[in-house]
Amino acid sequence: MATTKKSVTVKTKVVKPVIVKTAAKPSVKEAKIDKIIKKFVGVVVSDKMDKTIVVKVDSIKIHPKYHKRYAVSRKYKVHDEDNRCHVGEQVTFIACRPMSKDKKWRVLAGR
Repeated sequence: MATTKKSVTVKTKVVKPVIVKTAAKPSVKEAKIDKIIKKFVGVVVSDKMDKTIVVKVDSIKIHPKYHKRYAVSRKYKVHDEDNRCHVGEQVTFIACRPMSKDKKWRVLAGR
């Protein structure tokens, strides 16, 4: 028994998209896009540079296979405009524009 293919033609109607123009523009608050702000808390380990401190941030990671927790530290060079942070203090800092090769952070609050 032989099978035959039937071709079906369907008429489609082309619809143009409708653009609705409103008289009022959206306000600044509605148009504002949320930024992702990187924020860390760490301990100052060096304040010997002018307007720069070195902050050590500790974090806990979990090994993917063995599920053991282990501590990882990282040091960041942070901009301190007034030289108000000293060794041993806990500081909060956020990301900002690059100020030098290594310094891309600024102090938000000390202690």
